[in-house]
Amino acid sequence: MRGVLPVAEDMGNDAGERAGIAERAASAGADRALALFRGELDVETKANPSDVVTEADRDAQRAVFDAVHSGYPDDPIVGEEDDALKEVPEEGPAWIVDPIDGTANYVRGNPIWCTSVAAVVDREAIAGATILPALGEAYVADDSTTRLNGDTISVSERSDPAAAQVSTTLWWGFMEGEDHVETIGRLGRQFGDIRRFGSAQATLAMVASGTVDAAASPITPNSWDSVTGVQLIRAAGGVVTDVHGERWEVGSEGLVASNGHLHDALLRAMQ
Repeated sequence: MRGVLPVAEDMGNDAGERAGIAERAASAGADRALALFRGELDVETKANPSDVVTEADRDAQRAVFDAVHSGYPDDPIVGEEDDALKEVPEEGPAWIVDPIDGTANYVRGNPIWCTSVAAVVDREAIAGATILPALGEAYVADDSTTRLNGDTISVSERSDPAAAQVSTTLWWGFMEGEDHVETIGRLGRQFGDIRRFGSAQATLAMVASGTVDAAASPITPNSWDSVTGVQLIRAAGGVVTDVHGERWEVGSEGLVASNGHLHDALLRAMQ
């Protein structure tokens, strides 16, 4: 159930060390992307017109991979771009990378984008880092604590849905069978303020810091759009489940994240 942690005997043995590598790797990728931010870029389209990629994404991913392999040369790395591994291994240590989460923001000069790196063991996160370089924010989590620019943070304490700010994490209006307008309507009737920031990992980091009270999407997210942020929230005291209220893991249906106090109301709105 949603409050129960999974078991993995070696999980956390080197969470602190891997958190350090995740931070350095995410910073390396973020620095590479920031150097090209608001410059001239060729923008390519992927799955749909709003799903874009640039050479900055590829450069940042290479920088992240190099930094991870400097510390863990034999670990597999899952990455969003090009021919990188796409499936998280069932067993053993691995890394999950999104070099620029929020590329659609990035190419428009919007500063809400980030580089995210997660360290996992047996598909379960033990550490992660999300860097928003244009905003000067660095979120880092090990297996028990989340920090923003070095200071420990926690999810909000807000419990009244009418006063809560909730964000969707992913845009799914282009997908068949998912009624985006209906879901947004339910959220709007249940909660005081609805947002969408254009970067799933940045949004999840905001939940971890209490800047946003909750976030959700009914569709199954890619691992690079979710795992780091899930770890940030859990280590900050929050709750993350699928749309049925079961503990979220890679491949779960949807993603529902909150400070815990608002979780049941959020689940009702997402079902």
